[in-house]
Amino acid sequence: MPALDSIFHALADPTRRRILTMLLEDDMAVTDVADPFEMSLAAISKHLGVLTRAGLISQERRGRLTWCKLEPQALKDASVWMQGFGQFEPVDLDAFEDFLKREFSEPDSEEDVTTPSPLP
Repeated sequence: MPALDSIFHALADPTRRRILTMLLEDDMAVTDVADPFEMSLAAISKHLGVLTRAGLISQERRGRLTWCKLEPQALKDASVWMQGFGQFEPVDLDAFEDFLKREFSEPDSEEDVTTPSPLP
């Protein structure tokens, strides 16, 4: 499932999820996508490249500008895959992200560390 791997990799980053949310409204020029972020245009372009390779967006040259367009079919494919487990109806990507963070992150603060209960 390489296509799903790249979709979930793309969705794993909050910046890329925010870009997808912005593109729900309408197609946007790359420079407009970059405006709300406090990062370089090159960094945004890297994020857009990940989204494009995952099939989540397409990019098209119009004159001197590159425009980004949401491609919802890739999200639909991921949603169909998750619904196969029956516990993701409706699909809640934020909850799924929280689950993945809990499962794959190392505890970095004392409140994250689970102390074993003493034996009886």
